[in-house]
Amino acid sequence: STMFLVGLSGGIASGKSTVVAVLRELGCAVIDADAIARQVVQPHSKAHQQILQHFGTEILLENGEINREALGNIIFSQPEKRRLLNSITHPEILKEMLKQVLKYFVLGYRYVILDIPLLFETRGLTRFMKYTVLVYCDPPTQLVRLMKRSGLGVAEAEARIGSQLPLEEKRKWASHVIDNSGDRESTRRQVLRLHARLEDSLDFLWARLAVGTALAGFGGLVFLLIRHFIS
Repeated sequence: STMFLVGLSGGIASGKSTVVAVLRELGCAVIDADAIARQVVQPHSKAHQQILQHFGTEILLENGEINREALGNIIFSQPEKRRLLNSITHPEILKEMLKQVLKYFVLGYRYVILDIPLLFETRGLTRFMKYTVLVYCDPPTQLVRLMKRSGLGVAEAEARIGSQLPLEEKRKWASHVIDNSGDRESTRRQVLRLHARLEDSLDFLWARLAVGTALAGFGGLVFLLIRHFIS
């Protein structure tokens, strides 16, 4: 059997969720790393209990869920706390991601898309991907969309965009680029072309994924996405 991984990423307000929605409509297998990062710290989970033990109940919302902003303020100002949080969440995230990859392999999917916010920031993670896809939009469009979506002023929006690796830089490392600067239909056509190309690709062995995951520390690289969870 053959199966390969496709890494998908973008930037803040670049439109990655739009692309993911189209891929899901096409029946693609998409693993949302950010969603998993949220899932593993839900109330009554092992990670949730450990986080409370080390960070205290002041980081909780009224419904018992973790206040991401409060936790983020702690770990960004205290590196040792960030390392502690990573040591709690990483094993649980890895376990769930691998479980989902295995599920799709057993179901016979030709490829699996890993939606990872910090894919290009980690860099080392890209070696596990047959292809990497960047959802891109031009800087002025990105700024306007972020301001409209989040209700931010120009300075605040520029600061948030500036805290990430620029899309132009990420573009250099992507094997495929979806330009989402235009309208939704234009983006959809690009996604359909990408999907057709991926469906025709059969040159990545499952064995490479299995051995590479076990031996090369796949999990350690994936979990830099925890920065996105608390940002």
